[in-house]
Amino acid sequence: MELTKEVREKFSKETELPKEMLFGALHEALKKIDGNTKTFINTFPRPCSTNYVYPGILNGGEWDDWTSGFWTGMLWLAYEITGEERYRKTAFFQIKSYDERITNKVAVNHHDLGFLYTPSVVAGYKITGNERAKQAGLKAANHLLGRYKEKGEFIQAWGDLNDPTAYRLIIDCNLNVPLLFWASEVTGDSKYREIATKHINTAAKVVVREDSSTHHTFYFDPETGNPVKGVTAQGAGDDSAWARGQAWGVYGFPLAYSYLKDEKFVELFKRVTNYFLNHLPSDDICYWDLMFDENSGEERDTSAAAIAVCGMLEMIKYLPDSDPDKKIYENAVNSIMKSLITKYTTKNIEYSNGLLTQAVYSKPNGSGVDECCIWGDYFYMEALVRIMKPEWKKYW
Repeated sequence: MELTKEVREKFSKETELPKEMLFGALHEALKKIDGNTKTFINTFPRPCSTNYVYPGILNGGEWDDWTSGFWTGMLWLAYEITGEERYRKTAFFQIKSYDERITNKVAVNHHDLGFLYTPSVVAGYKITGNERAKQAGLKAANHLLGRYKEKGEFIQAWGDLNDPTAYRLIIDCNLNVPLLFWASEVTGDSKYREIATKHINTAAKVVVREDSSTHHTFYFDPETGNPVKGVTAQGAGDDSAWARGQAWGVYGFPLAYSYLKDEKFVELFKRVTNYFLNHLPSDDICYWDLMFDENSGEERDTSAAAIAVCGMLEMIKYLPDSDPDKKIYENAVNSIMKSLITKYTTKNIEYSNGLLTQAVYSKPNGSGVDECCIWGDYFYMEALVRIMKPEWKKYW
């Protein structure tokens, strides 16, 4: 997928992202995080807000979500960008709860172990060297290995492992396999890397369509492992391009490249990213499905925009200056971030405890539509840290 002439011309123009704007955005984000540290210590934010306020999830039988790692990740990011001990102490305190959850197998019958454990305990281990954080991350990686299917060579997303109707992967897992790459790095055991590599190679084959849009989820034949069909669970239709799924491709393939240095992931990144950029409206914040335009009346998804920014920032590190697309992606990052900062934050919604407005969890299910979503807040914060602290070491 090539960029359209209009999009290439648009993002060939130098887009300034002033330092004053970045510092202001970071200041406002930290104000919200500061407020939340008084509430979310033994509790975690729900995946999405209600009227722009996150309710809490109790650390216990109610803690059944896949998203709490993003809150702990925001604390680590706040600590790394400010050096303030209060953020580190709160994030460090939460390591115990993640360890207990994976040890007791509380609501982990899914592939989202990377979302739960990478920005929380893996980040905590990378920053502090804490042994309990490391062991919790390895327990999560081992549990994730148990979802691997030899027939088809993929990690099953959801459902009972013996249910033939659940024999599928989803593009979101692009952000879960880095947990396995990390596990190989810290243990020296190649089994984690081998499974991660097989899964991401399978995903690369089946989730990216010929036109460079992406399937959300893809089914396989449980008897033969042969690919069967791509469908959606959260997009507008089986043939549409769910924006957050496309963004998982924009970020996931650069992460795969960072571990494997396989040039095909650079090509895949360019294809899915160019498709994403080609389908942005005039202010560069995507609709919740990329099939929609400014005449649709549909909602934006700022969380998908923030994820895509992090993906572009990751791949920019590996593209040579001679690559003409590098500057395109740099300008796209600046343009999207400028739009998020100036139009889509909760700065003027004082009662809100989120960071970004107009995110979408699942429009087909009617949940978290035009709300704050905790992963959107996390990736927005990660994008700010990446831009303001280029030496920052990724958690993924």
